[in-house]
Amino acid sequence: MKSAYLEPTWEAGRALARRGISSSLVMLNLLRFREIADYSAHPELAPAEPITGAEAYDRYIAHTLPLLRKSGGDLLFAGEGGPFLIGPEEEQWDRALLIRQKNTGAFMAFAVQAAYLAGIGHRTAALSDSRLLPLVELPR
Repeated sequence: MKSAYLEPTWEAGRALARRGISSSLVMLNLLRFREIADYSAHPELAPAEPITGAEAYDRYIAHTLPLLRKSGGDLLFAGEGGPFLIGPEEEQWDRALLIRQKNTGAFMAFAVQAAYLAGIGHRTAALSDSRLLPLVELPR
């Protein structure tokens, strides 16, 4: 079975902090949803009736977006995925997001605030796999 990637490792977080990015960064999110959301780790957030992973992720975005914007970040793009035009035929992502944050420090502070963490269970319930790639814009 292939590994699923749902949370950053401590080492990955440390490596991001060590990059010393002082300019804005964009996080490329690739998301693969569960067919039915799994709220077993966060039953307090579970809806009365089962919902899809995509619906659970929409709840996560609704919870998170105001907090993200308050921290200086924003959702730049959200799009439905599908098969790659160039890439492995067997690999497919359901959704891609581009999230801008003003700098690494703002991102790290946002990711540990209690208000944000109160809704993270929707993300956990929604996803079967994900990728998160921090990007720094190149000078033109």
